[in-house]
Amino acid sequence: MNIYDFVNPMDFRYYGADPGFFERLRPYVSEAAFFEYQRRVETALILAFRELAWCSSKHAGEILSAFNSVTATEVYEEEKRTGHIVRALVNCVTRKVSAEAGNYVHLFLTSNDTTDTATSLRFQELLCDVVLPDLLDLLATLIRLAEQHANTPQIGRTHGQHAVPITFGFAIALYVDRLGGRIQMLEASRQNLRGKIAGAVGAYNALSLQIPQATVLFEKLVLSYLGMQPAPGSIASQIVQPEFITDMGYAIQSCFSVLANLADDIRHLCRSEIAELQEEQSADTVGSSTMPHKVNPKNFENIKSLWKAYMPRMTTLFMDQISEHQRDLTNSASQRFLPELLTAFDYCAVRLNRAMSGLRVNSQAMSRNLNANKEQIIAEPLYILLALQDCPNAYEQVRKLAREAREQGKSIMELARQDPTLRRYISKMRPEQQQILDDPAKYTGQSSQRTLAVCEHWQREAEKLRAYLAQEKAVLSNAESARFARLYDQLRNIENGEALPQAFCPAEDRRRVIEEWMELRQD
Repeated sequence: MNIYDFVNPMDFRYYGADPGFFERLRPYVSEAAFFEYQRRVETALILAFRELAWCSSKHAGEILSAFNSVTATEVYEEEKRTGHIVRALVNCVTRKVSAEAGNYVHLFLTSNDTTDTATSLRFQELLCDVVLPDLLDLLATLIRLAEQHANTPQIGRTHGQHAVPITFGFAIALYVDRLGGRIQMLEASRQNLRGKIAGAVGAYNALSLQIPQATVLFEKLVLSYLGMQPAPGSIASQIVQPEFITDMGYAIQSCFSVLANLADDIRHLCRSEIAELQEEQSADTVGSSTMPHKVNPKNFENIKSLWKAYMPRMTTLFMDQISEHQRDLTNSASQRFLPELLTAFDYCAVRLNRAMSGLRVNSQAMSRNLNANKEQIIAEPLYILLALQDCPNAYEQVRKLAREAREQGKSIMELARQDPTLRRYISKMRPEQQQILDDPAKYTGQSSQRTLAVCEHWQREAEKLRAYLAQEKAVLSNAESARFARLYDQLRNIENGEALPQAFCPAEDRRRVIEEWMELRQD
C-alpha cells in the first residue's frame, strides 16, 4: 500500500514521513503495537497461573510459546470471521496449544481487562520511553537559550503594544517554568494510569469461582508483572475507570497549549517589522511559490496549526467518560484515535526543539525596538520614583506628560525636567534611579535574576526525572521474582487458610512500588 493512499495526514506527512520519528513511536502507537501490548497482558495472566500452580509449567509453556508465535495478521484475519478482536486473539492461540492448555487462555478475563490494561500500559511506556524524554530535551534547549540571553534587553509587550523592558532570557524562562510544570503534571498522570483484571462487570465474578478470598490480590499480582496498579479502590465496571485516561489527555493538551503559545510568540517576533528572531532554514528552503525572498517561520506556524487540530480532541475524551451502566460501546471507536493525539504532541515537541535549537536571536533588533519607544516606556519608572518621593498625584502627572510628549514629539523626561516641581523631585533620586530614566534598557527589574533562578531549579528537576525514568525502565525490564514475592506469599497464605482475606485492599502508589523494586535490585 502506498503511504499517499492514506487519508490521515499524520500518517503520510508527519509521523510516516519522518523515518526516525516513525521508528521511535511505532512500537507504541501502531495497531501492531497495540496487539503486542494485549499479548503482554494475556501472558502476565499465564505467568501468575504458573507461579501459583493453577496450571502446570508444561501447559503454561505451551501457551506462552503460542502467544509469542501468533501474529497480528493472523488475529485480524480471524476477526473477520468472529467480529471480535480479543476472541480472535484467543482463538489463534488456542489452536496452537493442547485442549487442556487452551482452557487457561484468557481464563477469568473479559475483553476490556486485556484492551484497557494494554492501552494504559502502552501509554505509560510511550510517555516514559519517548514523550517525556523529548519534552525534557526541549526543556534543556529552552534553559540554555534563557541562560544565554538572561541579560539581553527586550521590550516587553502587552496587548501587542510596548510595555516595559524585560530580557529575552526572562521571556524564555517563563516558558521553562510553564513547560516544567506541565512535564511534572504529565508524569503524575502517567503514574496514575491503571489496569484491571476484574472480569465482565468488574466484580471479579469469574475469578471468585477460583479464589473468592483474594480476587483483588490476584489482580494486583497480574498487574505487577506489567508494572501497573488497579484503581485505588480496586473497583471497576467492564472498563477501567475512564478518568485516568482523561487526566492523561488533559495533561497532554495542557502541555500542548504551552508549546503552541511558545511557537506563536516566536512566530510573532519573526515578523518583518519586529525581526528580533529568525528561524534557521536550509539553503534550499522555499518560502513562497512566487516571492523568492520569503523566509517564513514555518515550523512555529505548523506547531500552532497541529495544536488547533488536536486541541478539540479533549472534548471527545470528556465525552468518553460516559459509559452506560457497566459499559456500552459508544467510546470504542472514538478511543481508537487517542494514539494520534500522543503522536501529534510528541511530533510537535521534537519539531519545536529542533526549531528552537537553531533560532537566530537578533539582539540589535531587540535594542532598536526597545529604543524606538524609550521616550514613552520610562513613564512607569518615572511615576513609581515620583510616588516614592511623595510627589502628589504622581500617576496622573506622568500620564499627562506622556500625552503631551506624544503630541509635541518630545520625550517625557525632557518635559519633566522643564517642570520646576518635578525637577525638584527628580533631583532627589539616587544616581542609579536617574540612570534608568535616561536609559530604559536598565529598567529590567529582576529579569536576569529570575531567569537564572528558574533555569537552575528546572535543571535540577529535569535531572531527577531523567534519572527516575531510566531506573524505572531498568527495573521493569527485569522480572525478578523478588518483585512479586510479597503478593505471592499473601495469596498462598489466604488460599491455605493461614491468613484472613482483606475486605478492602487499596491499590498502592505506583511510583512508591517502583522505588521499592529499585531497592530490591540494589539489595
